[in-house]
Amino acid sequence: MKKTILAFSLLILALLLLFQFSKYSIVTGNAEIEIIFAVIAIVFFVVGYVIHKKSLTQKHMGQGDIDNDKIKALDISDREYEVLQLIHEGLSNKEIGEKLFLSESTIKTHVSSLLVKLNAKRRTQAIQIAKSQHII
Repeated sequence: MKKTILAFSLLILALLLLFQFSKYSIVTGNAEIEIIFAVIAIVFFVVGYVIHKKSLTQKHMGQGDIDNDKIKALDISDREYEVLQLIHEGLSNKEIGEKLFLSESTIKTHVSSLLVKLNAKRRTQAIQIAKSQHII
């Protein structure tokens, strides 16, 4: 989080400097300042590209740890897995139902099935077990 704040602070500082340079170039009529604008634009592009690639890498790293064989071994259906992921996000049964366009009782059935398959007593315990088994 601190790195993100620092990166955006530096980008804002660079933008303010760009505005100051543009004000200076208008007053002096200097055309060389356009080169500085081009360099700053390239720097913004590179920083944006790096931040984008870093965010994509972090998303894919989380997905690579999932043990699909374990999901199949526990006989967790695709819909139950969707429900498990939404439980992991902290959604209630009603919110999950709204998101998946299912009734709340159907979600309760899926949650009950997940608790049995993961040998858990509560939703939080099911999430802990799923994390320890690299399911989510």
